[in-house]
Amino acid sequence: MRHKNKVRILGRSHAHRKAMFENMVTSLFDHERIITTKEKGKELKIVSEKLITKAKKNIIIPDSEPEKKLHNKKEVFKVIKNKDVVKKLFDDIAPRFKDRKGGYTRMYLLGKRDGDAAEMAVVELVERKVKVVEPKADTKKESKKKAK
Repeated sequence: MRHKNKVRILGRSHAHRKAMFENMVTSLFDHERIITTKEKGKELKIVSEKLITKAKKNIIIPDSEPEKKLHNKKEVFKVIKNKDVVKKLFDDIAPRFKDRKGGYTRMYLLGKRDGDAAEMAVVELVERKVKVVEPKADTKKESKKKAK
């Protein structure tokens, strides 16, 4: 029986699971949206929301207490090894959620994967920046076709 055992093992050892979620949460904060399986997504939401909460605490702490800000940053660096992603988390992502009390991520189910019928899901940040792709400028050939 698994009474009071909240950790999802996912068929992996502790070290493999820890490394996998470190990589997944780094990708989530870098791209703000990833596709994964439903079970991994549920666990990823838990890990990522704890990190966003730690990053949000730096907004509240006054500048007169820099050691508390440093502590939060070091705690996040234990999980996310990429400096650029940590900078993005503290400078860009956390301020977006300063008025929100929780629920920073959402998960959409996509259906079953063809190979092994695993439930797939999209995990994304609730308030994510959408990259706008502008249409390309007309080339010479296209402008000649339009002229005719």
